[in-house]
Amino acid sequence: MDIDGAMMSVGEFGRYQKRLTVTFVLLQVYVACQSMLIVLVGAQPEYSVNTQEVISTHEELIKHVIFEEDITSIATEWYLIRQEAYKVNLAGSLFFVGLLIGNILFGPLSDRFGRKPIFLTGLFLDVVFGFITAVAPNYEIFAVTRLLVGLVNGGMSLVAFVLTQEFVGKSYWALTGSLTNLVFAIGIAAFSVIGYYIRDWRTLAAVANCPGVLFFLLFIPIPESPRWLYSHGKTEEAEEVLQYIAQRNGNEKIFVQLKPCAGTLKTGHSAHGMMDLVRYPALRWRTAILMYVWYVCSLVYYGLTLNAGDLKGNRYLNIALYGLVEVPAFPLCLYFIDKSWSGRRKTMTAFLLFAGVACISTMFLPRHLAGLDMGFLLNVTSLALCGKLAVSAAFNIVYVFTAELYPTVIRNAGLGICSMSCRVGGILAPFVPSLKSLNPSMPFIVFGIAGMSGGLLGLLLPETLNKPIAESIEDLHTPAYQNLEDKRKKGVESQGITQSRRSEA
Repeated sequence: MDIDGAMMSVGEFGRYQKRLTVTFVLLQVYVACQSMLIVLVGAQPEYSVNTQEVISTHEELIKHVIFEEDITSIATEWYLIRQEAYKVNLAGSLFFVGLLIGNILFGPLSDRFGRKPIFLTGLFLDVVFGFITAVAPNYEIFAVTRLLVGLVNGGMSLVAFVLTQEFVGKSYWALTGSLTNLVFAIGIAAFSVIGYYIRDWRTLAAVANCPGVLFFLLFIPIPESPRWLYSHGKTEEAEEVLQYIAQRNGNEKIFVQLKPCAGTLKTGHSAHGMMDLVRYPALRWRTAILMYVWYVCSLVYYGLTLNAGDLKGNRYLNIALYGLVEVPAFPLCLYFIDKSWSGRRKTMTAFLLFAGVACISTMFLPRHLAGLDMGFLLNVTSLALCGKLAVSAAFNIVYVFTAELYPTVIRNAGLGICSMSCRVGGILAPFVPSLKSLNPSMPFIVFGIAGMSGGLLGLLLPETLNKPIAESIEDLHTPAYQNLEDKRKKGVESQGITQSRRSEA
């Protein structure tokens, strides 16, 4: 039998996979805390200068500054204010640069050397650099550790997502992918609660990093991904892992025997890597479109977060709101992406178009509704938050969709290159709100055009709902794995091709 048939026989989502999924999903709370750390650790409280004299140097300014809130941050400890304030944003940008590099490096590494060793290495280094952040003696060390944390955190979480998918049957990929992103959103709200009670930035950084130690210990015993083993020709090892999963699921009588995977690596052949994404036409077009969709999702998501009405009031409440506003997106995703009349492609397109329309609609609000007064139901803030909800849903879908579009042998490489373009969008997003100087609606016009163009381009991708997962690149050229044009054919024709392939097997 092939790997999909073996997963069905041992249990696509048995007791053991459920426990693994819960552990991997809860890891997102740790990932969210690391991602949002700079928001509170770099908070700049109100301050006053207790002198009337003209201050010409930063050293003189430090002697007369009085901070008015009972919190500490890198801004209060190292006086990152006025001309030094840019260093806080720089540390945040370095984290995103690290994410970009990590996505590039960890994808191909895990495709070549295995999911488990690369994942555990990344998680271990994430914890180590996280604790160094908490004890950094100066800003320079702090900034470097944020870059390193971003590198290993982004790469580790990418591999963790793939592992979560590959331990369960394909029919549960949408569920596990949605749960992963849902818990990340809840993790943002949880971080705001931790920050509310821990006002010292060093203690906050250490406490937010502690769960990583527990997760590292929990993940040490997990087996290697059976799909990765199978796609790399390690059939016997894949059978052992599947047999182990069957036993843990209570199916001890099942005997797993896999047929060799087509297109597995042979002695003397080079390993698959990112060059394969441009070498093969089908993968080339998929990658180009997916990179743009990921870029759009990130640009609109982070741009709206920074520009969604400039919410005033309690900073901890605001962080929680920006996390919780995403929660309704996930049940919507779970409902639509498994319906035959919507699927992954149409649902992703619809959410991106909705996000784009919500942003463009801010141009047409009457002036008396365009303000930030939360007493009005229809204003810039409400439309921006609707846009964020929609783009969050699209973000959730594109994770699952991308994992299904790439063969197992280069799945992490594909996710890595897409995540790289995603980080580019995240780095550019903070600059878009500055376009307000040209026109107050200009940022929303940019987000709206980006969202709608990404949604329309997404229609060019093939649907993956109820389609077999490609294990090797050669699978893409078999009748069951049709190219972009063939994917648009009627369901009857697709069903006939699938039946003929089954008869040949």
